[in-house]
Amino acid sequence: MSNLIFDYDGTLHDCSVIYCPAFRKAYDTLAERGYVEERNWSEEEITPWLGYSAKEMWDSFVPDLPQTEKDRCSRLIGDEMLSLVQRGEAKLYADVPELLDILKAQGHTLLFLSNCKTAYLNAHREQFKLDRWFSRYYCTEQYGWIPKTDIFPEIQKDISGKYIVIGDRFHDIEVAERFGLFSIGCTYGYGTAEEMSKATVTADSPLKIFSLLPSEEMVLHKS
Repeated sequence: MSNLIFDYDGTLHDCSVIYCPAFRKAYDTLAERGYVEERNWSEEEITPWLGYSAKEMWDSFVPDLPQTEKDRCSRLIGDEMLSLVQRGEAKLYADVPELLDILKAQGHTLLFLSNCKTAYLNAHREQFKLDRWFSRYYCTEQYGWIPKTDIFPEIQKDISGKYIVIGDRFHDIEVAERFGLFSIGCTYGYGTAEEMSKATVTADSPLKIFSLLPSEEMVLHKS
């Protein structure tokens, strides 16, 4: 059995449901304060930012924005998303509980690796009872927002064995590429076709992940 490193947003959690309204709220406050022009944002324009850490997102989205405003907007988005989670509006993708039940029953070790804040992680652990599936949690805020590629060596220190990386953005596939790991790119998430082209294999739905898991021999060969 393998250690399965799962990204969360866009891989297991359909985060656009709570991120898009939170993003619009933060943007509107920036417009009111004169930092940006007023405009309406479509979901298609917002979702490319999903999967980025808060620091990456604001440094890329409005690089000249004062750091105090970046921090304020980051907190606003985080608070709004937490509120939506606590009100029961967050949604896992269909079939995700079934997928995780199967993988856990088969003896795989499930690991959580996300560009998220600790409070966000804890809210989802409570809302979706994630502890029934996941053995360890790693979020970039815990490590000062360093890239996932820099967090993976810490995972290796905690848990021995072979690893498979599963995610929907380049951050996830880069971990697999750098360390020679088998990867499953989730094309139903928010990554581009180019990002997913570098995955070992791709899944067009959560349940497809189960059928794409390699044999032990393939994992050994890949790593």
